[in-house]
Amino acid sequence: MTRIIFSLLTSIAALICASAANAESPIAANAPDSHVVVPGDTLWGIAGKFLKEPWRWPEVWRLNREQIRNPHLIYPGQVVYLDRSGPYLRLGKPIGDPLFEKRFPQVYSESLDRPITSISLDAIKPFLTQPLVVDEEGLAHSATVIAVDENQVFAGKGDTIFAKDVPAGTQSWQIYRPARPIKDPESGEVLAFEAFHLGSAQVTEDGEPATLRVVTGLEEIGKGDRMLPSPGDDFFSFAPHAPEGPVAARIASIYAGVDVAGRNDVISISYGEDKGSAVGQVLALYRNRGTAEYAGDGARETFVLPEKRYGLIFVFRTFKRLSYALILDSDGPATVGDSVRQP
Repeated sequence: MTRIIFSLLTSIAALICASAANAESPIAANAPDSHVVVPGDTLWGIAGKFLKEPWRWPEVWRLNREQIRNPHLIYPGQVVYLDRSGPYLRLGKPIGDPLFEKRFPQVYSESLDRPITSISLDAIKPFLTQPLVVDEEGLAHSATVIAVDENQVFAGKGDTIFAKDVPAGTQSWQIYRPARPIKDPESGEVLAFEAFHLGSAQVTEDGEPATLRVVTGLEEIGKGDRMLPSPGDDFFSFAPHAPEGPVAARIASIYAGVDVAGRNDVISISYGEDKGSAVGQVLALYRNRGTAEYAGDGARETFVLPEKRYGLIFVFRTFKRLSYALILDSDGPATVGDSVRQP
């Protein structure tokens, strides 16, 4: 596959000029002069090699803001260079290549492998392909299993099921069962429901009801279970970027019902598309330190202690009223109710 590779020539100098003259450089203390992209690299990891805070890629890529949303630009075998005199980053061929000319910007056309992802997909892949959260809109558009073939009570892999509200032309479906509600930690309002993933099915005959064959069965499937169309296998590559406006949200739940979460765990937050949530956003976690009482000078006073920032999360799937995020950095446990803000 032939790709046109646009150089990542954007100016950190603009960022520095906009700051105070004595502002701290965004470049990491031990930043390398170059990095050869290899399979398994992520945009987050590469950003962390050059910058103190990887989420500041939007500022580095300020002149190419639209490309941040879907930056299919970096492939294994390419070299990212840091020019400290600017400073700025660029993408090109290795130093010493006789075909390399020091002109900027440059465009190279060559056969390349698949572009690298923003973050490692291992921790989030099930959350991208399975219906693990369903909101009111999702419930409204769900199909429903109405019967199992051969008078069985439950179906498993290879069995036939029948479902209503299956539109013609949609062949692949994920089967789920609505589980416990996910509530806003502050208001108590139900934001969505956890969806217990049961398996997948393929339409074998359109109609009302439609006939489907169970392709995968993780749990028993029966009458009343719900179905959603399987999402497409779109390549996940969104560069980390900060939200454009302020964020005031909370951790609403931790996947699998555990009490605390840490690095590489998945959480849901009370921040959805209705409030500006978008895939690729990086947000900060803050812990409530509680209150302190002080008895002195004959009086007792109570003080609310300031919250402590302790981690960063990466939003990778959004719903109307909440989002799924992966904890990327944390120096302590994350718990339901902790604050989520812009970094």
